[in-house]
Amino acid sequence: MNTRSCCSNGVQMMLPVGRLCHRGLSMRKGIRCHLVGSLMQKGQEKMLYADYELGEVLPETYENIEPAGSKQRRAGVVLHPTSLPGKYGTGEIGNEALKFIDWLVDAGMQVWQVLPLVPPDPLYWSPYSGEDALCGNTLLIPLEGLVHMGLLEKEDIQQLDRVKTVDGNAAFDEAIKIKTPLLVKAAMALLDKPEFEGLRSACDSFRAKNPWVEESALFHALCEDPDLAEYEAWWDWPANVRDRHPRTLANLRALWSDKIEVFVVLQFLFDKFWSGVRDYASARGVTIVGDMPIYVGGHSADVWANRKLFQLDRETGTPSLVSGVPPDAFSSTGQLWGSPLYDWKANEAEGYSWWIQRMKRAMELYDETRIDHFRAFAGYWAVEAWRDTAMVGQWQKGPGLALFNALRRELGEVPILAEDLGVITADVIELRDLVGAPGMLVLQFAWGGGPRNTHLPHNARPNSFIYTGTHDNPTTVEWWETQATDEEKQIIHEYCGIDIAEGDIVAAFTKLAFASVSKTAIITMQDALRLGAEARMNTPGRAEGNWAWRLDDSEEVWKSEKLTAAAAELREWVTVTDRLSDLHITD
Repeated sequence: MNTRSCCSNGVQMMLPVGRLCHRGLSMRKGIRCHLVGSLMQKGQEKMLYADYELGEVLPETYENIEPAGSKQRRAGVVLHPTSLPGKYGTGEIGNEALKFIDWLVDAGMQVWQVLPLVPPDPLYWSPYSGEDALCGNTLLIPLEGLVHMGLLEKEDIQQLDRVKTVDGNAAFDEAIKIKTPLLVKAAMALLDKPEFEGLRSACDSFRAKNPWVEESALFHALCEDPDLAEYEAWWDWPANVRDRHPRTLANLRALWSDKIEVFVVLQFLFDKFWSGVRDYASARGVTIVGDMPIYVGGHSADVWANRKLFQLDRETGTPSLVSGVPPDAFSSTGQLWGSPLYDWKANEAEGYSWWIQRMKRAMELYDETRIDHFRAFAGYWAVEAWRDTAMVGQWQKGPGLALFNALRRELGEVPILAEDLGVITADVIELRDLVGAPGMLVLQFAWGGGPRNTHLPHNARPNSFIYTGTHDNPTTVEWWETQATDEEKQIIHEYCGIDIAEGDIVAAFTKLAFASVSKTAIITMQDALRLGAEARMNTPGRAEGNWAWRLDDSEEVWKSEKLTAAAAELREWVTVTDRLSDLHITD
């Protein structure tokens, strides 16, 4: 909706174009202007309410004019696509994703929040330590979808056995082993067979529109080069490759042209399938909220191809300062992420072009984007690369509003969600509000520090997302059973009346979130199903054993009694709390 700025008594307001403040309208400071915006007939002339003179007779339709428009309240669920059911060891962005969207609609949900869709690191499978900031995780490409396109034969997948997993969790290593040869086969079919000329043309268009894929493809090919595979990171490569000598790169592109072509095709196919999922979600009234880790992995095409934008040793390319956070609620020794920090002065000198490209890509994948560790745009924790923990470091100033002004100049409005958890200082709040980004409240963090705790529902702002818990938290059942203190349980009992011994903590937290003034209320899928410690997605500070939880992998999971009951329960709660979209109302 187009808006225009209107100022009264020093209060900045954004009103729809065509609904501007009357100059004579006075406002109490701090109250946002909500004029009657509907056009009314006065003879043959349409006028705004503010255009009528004092004491003038209003039209007969006056009493039918409704107040300001919808509050746009909504609710949603966090579920990463790898957690979807599937036969081949991990979830995919095919039919099961569409069935999940149907389930969301049945539940009255308007938001599907996902974790980063980038290729995860191949050791621990974290999507927050991806190998490329712009590429998609091709392991999510659905094999049945490739058969439907004709790129694979039915026999190619009929011979595959359902992957047996531990406790139903994702088996990423097995999925790689099974799917990689078939993905390559599908890519080669698209490249070679004459009947796929239309797909080749579409792939060429994708390639032209996304020139970043060339560097990503070359980097991926080099990582599989037998002469380079022995090295731990690109800064250990021979100097002519490490330092990107033009003649060397040209020779390597020629040498590994087949691998590069396959890589580009698979990125095109990922994009095609994900676009189909996103279009289906949009048609069903579901918004997709994506996730962008603020930092990128050091051993990545992003850093190798853009060395001057990161804090690296000028000669060797090794990181000099790396990312992390000091000790916080998640870890007593802090969290050492190890990603190289940005050289913000160099980014500024280039007009933040790399960030503009990155955000443009996010806007192609998602309707809205959560930026993980938003606080680093104000100030970030810098740790010397040789240290083993993040306990010792220093705060350095981030780019602040200048970055977001650059993004808006190039891309227009950039719909983001600020992950503003952890050590939050006044400058972070100021930047978040200047950008206009909603922040986050997490109910598991709400029960210490007294009634002014910013995570308590009565302290919520309308422009915010409120969560029962996030992917980094224990499930709410696990938190209640193993981490909530007796004092916290007593406060919760007094706050929302839950019986400490017998109460349903998930229902209590979900109702609190849905009843809050926060525009968006989100629960994890694990909470919707009242799952415990076995379903935790991630434990910060622990590398192994994360990211693997999946929904029940049975054929009829979407018709199961548990999921059906969960959808009915959520629909009831969103209806009562005015979070049900008109699109999802059924007779």
